[in-house]
Amino acid sequence: MILSAEQINLNKAAFSISAPDISKLPSDTGIEVAFAGRSNAGKSSALNTLTRQKSLARTSKTPGRTQLINVFSITEDQRLVDLPGYGFAKVPMEMKKKWQRALGEYLEKRESLQGLVVLMDIRHPLKDLDQDLIEWAADSELPVLVLLTKSDKLSQGKASAEVLKVKKHLASLNADIKVQAFSSLKRTGVDQATNVICTWLTEGVEAIEE
Repeated sequence: MILSAEQINLNKAAFSISAPDISKLPSDTGIEVAFAGRSNAGKSSALNTLTRQKSLARTSKTPGRTQLINVFSITEDQRLVDLPGYGFAKVPMEMKKKWQRALGEYLEKRESLQGLVVLMDIRHPLKDLDQDLIEWAADSELPVLVLLTKSDKLSQGKASAEVLKVKKHLASLNADIKVQAFSSLKRTGVDQATNVICTWLTEGVEAIEE
């Protein structure tokens, strides 16, 4: 069953499966919105905040705990996907490469992927891997929502300036990229992000139902 944007309740997201690569994921049908970001960007906290659940995604004081592709189902055909964190984690290089392969394979081959949420610490945005990921999505005509996390660490004026700076930087890609400040602690930007994600989760519904 496919729910409309108005009907979707992200609170209903429930853990479905953890997979080391796309071969172990659920059937490539329906609609998925994926979350990606550096290992210290606050990805798990953002997922928990958006779904209003304390422990849907595991959070840790040690960045890089998301080592598998984690799938959370809202309905049978609408899912949120937590991709392996990249960049920061203090783990062996071979393991980092394995995560990167799983991440790249998912992004390149997963047909049900409808939108990509890229999380970046607002104090350290647009690192090389972040830019690579966003440029890849732009080239693939995949819509992107950039969440500049931990915005509570900055004053409102400084946070707004950072959002504007990132928007200007990414404007040259001429792609469907939205940028906003986000804070799991103060719930800044939660409603805006939820609206974008719920809209993505309903796009392509007609094609699926046909």
